[in-house]
Amino acid sequence: MYKIIDGKKISQEIKDELREKAAQLKAAGESRCLAVIQVGADPASSVYVNNKKKACEYVGIESLSYSLPEETREEELLKLIGELNAKKSVSGILVQLPLPEHINEEKILLAISPDKDVDGFHPVSVGNLSIGRPGFVSCTPAGVIQLLKRSGIEIQGKECVVLGRSNIVGKPMAMLLLRENGTVTVCHSKTVNLREVTRRADILVVAIGKPKFIDESYVKEGTVVIDVGIHRDENNKLCGDVDFERVAPHCSAITPVPGGVGPMTIAMLMSNCVG
Repeated sequence: MYKIIDGKKISQEIKDELREKAAQLKAAGESRCLAVIQVGADPASSVYVNNKKKACEYVGIESLSYSLPEETREEELLKLIGELNAKKSVSGILVQLPLPEHINEEKILLAISPDKDVDGFHPVSVGNLSIGRPGFVSCTPAGVIQLLKRSGIEIQGKECVVLGRSNIVGKPMAMLLLRENGTVTVCHSKTVNLREVTRRADILVVAIGKPKFIDESYVKEGTVVIDVGIHRDENNKLCGDVDFERVAPHCSAITPVPGGVGPMTIAMLMSNCVG
């Protein structure tokens, strides 16, 4: 029988620990403040921003919210980021993605001070991760590591396969698994004999952005499957990159969608904020 890895429960445990830590910092005269910038009124982005505000409130850290109109110029956004970089009371800056087309996303992310890059997207943060130095780590991959560790799943010495090579999930995920002494293979759209590679995995992390792409033919018996994808299926129900019903019976443990990796992303953002 497979075990369901409960991201809601684990993320709540982390937030409770951070709440305690934030209270201790406050008592010692140290405050934390997250500045969140949203450009435009994309409904999904608004939901995420709202969830981040709620998480800050729960953990006990201050949050500043900047809702800018869709037509905001790149220079105006850069100016605001510059002001927040200089503000000592602000410990973290987050620009909600995606940005409107007329704004260069890379330029904006580069403008955030690496010391305040709580999303872990700045090249300095990525460089620190790749050479094993301390620094901010991209929240979703960091959340996956916590899901595994807090579920008692050993990473050291295991064959780990990551499906997807994005800068936000795939690449940092591979580096974090390496840091935990996993043996790591990264697969992508050009991988030959994909099934053969994924069927070697003791731990399979799927982040390819294709609904229900992974079925039972991609997994060996007893694998741990982590599904990072989130989509709506033909019945408008949330689903992941993994066909849960078909894959779960062949796993030792698996994350559901929703309620698996999703809640962990915000918990790890809070972890980056509290420090």
